Amino acid sequence: MRLLTLLSLTAVTILSFGGLRASAQGMPLPSGTNIPVPRAADTPPSMQDPNAQRAPNVSSGQVTGGGKLPRTAGQEHRVYDLRPYTGYLTKYDRPEQAIIDWVLRETGSDVWFTEPFGFMNADRDSLSVYHTNEMHQVVSGVVDRFVAGEKDPQVLHLRVMTVGNPNWRSRAHMLMQHVNVDSPGVQAWLLSKENAAIVLNSLRQRTDTRLVQDLDLVTHNGQTEKLASTRGRNYVRNVRPAPAGWPPYEPETGEVQEGYQLSISPLLSTDGKVLDCMIKAEIDQVDKLNPVELELPLPNNQVHRTRIDVPQVVSWRLHERFRWPSDMVLLLSCGVVASPERPPSAVPMLNMNMFTGTTAGRADALMFIEFRGRASENLTTTPASAQVAAQPGGPTRGRY
Repeated sequence: MRLLTLLSLTAVTILSFGGLRASAQGMPLPSGTNIPVPRAADTPPSMQDPNAQRAPNVSSGQVTGGGKLPRTAGQEHRVYDLRPYTGYLTKYDRPEQAIIDWVLRETGSDVWFTEPFGFMNADRDSLSVYHTNEMHQVVSGVVDRFVAGEKDPQVLHLRVMTVGNPNWRSRAHMLMQHVNVDSPGVQAWLLSKENAAIVLNSLRQRTDTRLVQDLDLVTHNGQTEKLASTRGRNYVRNVRPAPAGWPPYEPETGEVQEGYQLSISPLLSTDGKVLDCMIKAEIDQVDKLNPVELELPLPNNQVHRTRIDVPQVVSWRLHERFRWPSDMVLLLSCGVVASPERPPSAVPMLNMNMFTGTTAGRADALMFIEFRGRASENLTTTPASAQVAAQPGGPTRGRY
């Protein structure tokens, strides 16, 4: 009985393969023959039809296409011509970025990512904006300061000084108008050019005052200029076993980058009477290296004495936007900061030695910023070779 069953299964298998062969040749199949149909997943890639349609990838989120831009708040699309400004800046890469930056400083960035719907896009020739009429008025005011404002390079005069004792304020207090600053430890004042000259003369008469830099920074209206000077300070951060065996230990050195980075972006009003200026400064310096004595074992049961250093780093940050009449002088003080004693280094401008006196201790670092107008008319010293990144009333601070 078992033998008959096996013979029957063999016959069915032969019949199935014969049916497949007959179907492939277009021959009629015996009635009642069931032909197994292979699934696509079981078919080898070499036997699959290359022209077969595959199911498109389905997005996990619902996507709608076409339609009109929303106008729930009366938004409208306007295109601003930037060529009267960008046409002068042939040596700048993407000069339109300065306009975008200043629009964001004026409006904030949230209004472009929340309701009502809006967008902003720019190339070298035009700025495309879709937003409400109120927002267009703000954008238009910023764009006008670029396209209808000064096209020639302008000069910002920077003077950096250090004073050993902050009591210089006692004589200068009545000559300065205080400006609110959000950065911790930073103070700012506005002075007329006459009062600024009096304060400078008073500082020069002090024995603890040192003039560090006195330079002209040339920049185009609205563009960001960057000055940077950093250097590495080496120290022993670890002691490890020497691979040669003798001496038994060797020092592992590290490096702390200390120095200064400054970026300034001035933007004049259309009539040139008011100056908006974004100032960003980052300063890192080593106050001192704290020594730590180590006692390391030797194979002969003796002790190897050595030392590692732990850096004590002082940092200072400023990121503020100031607005003041262009005929006045802005004075910034970062407060009394570390002034470590070390040999001076040859760095070109606004170097970290501005915080270094003749003796170790602390010093009050001051920066005078004065707008002097067109470079062609006011250059009196060699201009700084900066690296190119990129409203009336009392002084105010912006959001961006």
